[in-house]
Amino acid sequence: MSAPRLDAGTARSLIGDAVTAPSMHNAQPWLFVLRPDDRAIELHGDPERAMPSTDPDLRALHLGCAAALFNLRVAAAAAGWETAVVLLPERDTPWYLAEVVLHETAAADRDLAALHPALRRRHTSRFPFTDEDIAPAVQDGLRAAALLEGARLVLPDAWHTEAVLNLVHDAEHREAMDPAAREETARWTHTDTAADGPRDAGIPSYAFGPRQSGSRAPVRDFGSWRPVPGRDSAVFEQHPRIALLGTPDDTPSDWLRAGQALQRVLLQATMDGLVASMTSQPLEWPELRWAVRDPVGAMGHVHMVLRLGYGPQGPATPRRAAADVLEVR
Repeated sequence: MSAPRLDAGTARSLIGDAVTAPSMHNAQPWLFVLRPDDRAIELHGDPERAMPSTDPDLRALHLGCAAALFNLRVAAAAAGWETAVVLLPERDTPWYLAEVVLHETAAADRDLAALHPALRRRHTSRFPFTDEDIAPAVQDGLRAAALLEGARLVLPDAWHTEAVLNLVHDAEHREAMDPAAREETARWTHTDTAADGPRDAGIPSYAFGPRQSGSRAPVRDFGSWRPVPGRDSAVFEQHPRIALLGTPDDTPSDWLRAGQALQRVLLQATMDGLVASMTSQPLEWPELRWAVRDPVGAMGHVHMVLRLGYGPQGPATPRRAAADVLEVR
């Protein structure tokens, strides 16, 4: 008996979970192709949603697409499927990022399936966190999550944290002075007075969070130079707890592994009751990115700076419908 086809309805359900992944400025730079007879889903990058000024190498685009790929794996496991993933299956087709073949199984990956409840609970929080410490066992679990996907998660000491915070704010000043970077950010943000950018993507003003008052938390302020009427200010934590996620090398394959690791860490953090925000500002400037890593550490290349802690959940941001990002062949 031949294996059943993967029907479009099942694929749309899986993709609906996949697209809850984070991406730079919530641009959602992914496209999926269903091959029903092969029970395969292709993941492609969407060049229309690339950011040539702040992401010229497409590293952040790969990270976002890989986070969606990890969500797809989680959704498939929860639905009782086993997934076989091939990264960059066609070297001559760089926008074709991954192929996922689904197999029916009596024993889907329970560890992946266990993360499924966090898919739609996970939202970036740009609000103040409390000063509560993160227990060592929880930190170990987050490190283990990154290792399972071939990446490393480092929670730096106070000295290194201060150095990273300085780099974040250096990058903020650089962006403020760069018209191309500001224009790119404006395309993907929505304020009460702005009509630019697609409304099924991007960062709406209600997700900006409050302005920081008297602190230096590494939270990207999308309203710093585009005022939002009625926006409040708040005091953020004085000693942010950050984590650096990276890989030994810096190739598209590493970016795809790092993006999956990032999402696994974020989902595990959500399951553990943590909230998180991400900042990529210093990683968008080559002259700053090299300095983010610990000079005496083993991590070769940092792909994301995370802020972790306890606090209010961030609001859900828009997502494109699964039918809008899925093609059936």
